[in-house]
Amino acid sequence: MKSLTLASGDQLPSVGMGFWKVAPADAPRVAVEAIEAGYRHLDCACDYGNEAQVGEGIRQALDSGLCKRDDLWVTSKLWNTYHAKEHVRPAVERSLKDLGLDVLDLYLIHFPIAQKFVPFEERYPPEWFYDPNADSPQIEFAKVPIAETWGAMEDLVDAGLVKNIGVCNFGTSLLRDLMNSARIAPSVLQVEMHPYLTQEKLLRFCQESGIALTAFSPLGALSYLSLNMATEQESVLKQPPVMQAAERLGRTPAQVVLRWGVQRGTAIVPKTSRRERMQENLALFDFELTDAEMNAISELNRDRRFNDPGVFCEDAFNTFCPIYE
Repeated sequence: MKSLTLASGDQLPSVGMGFWKVAPADAPRVAVEAIEAGYRHLDCACDYGNEAQVGEGIRQALDSGLCKRDDLWVTSKLWNTYHAKEHVRPAVERSLKDLGLDVLDLYLIHFPIAQKFVPFEERYPPEWFYDPNADSPQIEFAKVPIAETWGAMEDLVDAGLVKNIGVCNFGTSLLRDLMNSARIAPSVLQVEMHPYLTQEKLLRFCQESGIALTAFSPLGALSYLSLNMATEQESVLKQPPVMQAAERLGRTPAQVVLRWGVQRGTAIVPKTSRRERMQENLALFDFELTDAEMNAISELNRDRRFNDPGVFCEDAFNTFCPIYE
């Protein structure tokens, strides 16, 4: 397994297991099987609703001697309702308790969206609606600046609760503003990135600024078919440059697309609940794409963003909430 070196000197494994949309009942098994397969990077979040179950899988893996805690890289994310300074530490402490850990390797602000606080005892995870039982439920926002949230994230590093901090779903403007005021610079940016959304300028900016980039949904449309947010026709796996490279290399189209991601210098966090796919998604480091193949796959870019709050928040949560425009 290759890794990306963060500003702290810590090593972020280049391929992680994403736990978004993993059913809670499956999460302990998926965590154990992933660790058995060789994964050492587990990408979690409060909002995924399965951290306690992932924590059970981690405990089983540690107890059975599959790995040591120091061998694992565990990421979690601060949900939108916990952006106010006084809520950040309780939020990470809840994730740590659920995951059964004393410290996180990485803690990320999940979205640059601050929502009104929902107490843990009222609903956890709180998800998007402020009051799902209202006559017309909506997202309700809070006036919390990113600088306030980031200051509280820095305090978590000082307290030894997290080793590294970063952000998700930020663009270059927000990153620039954050870096201008931060005492501890963001070490990682996690964003949607795949051959239909290559984000060349954002990737270059991060690489020149010493920010490691993790690509979520690295296979693109496949992550969104079950949510009716993409169609089969939008799969990149049947595109000629991908299929031709797969044929030349004797690899699957999915492996070619994932290899494109790591060969660009990003980490990737594909999700699967199937043991054979776990192994396939890890087997990326004994072959290379040619420069011509890399360029041809990058030229598939359509600026197609599947995970866009400016679209899904209005469709699913009755609230217009653009962040990328």
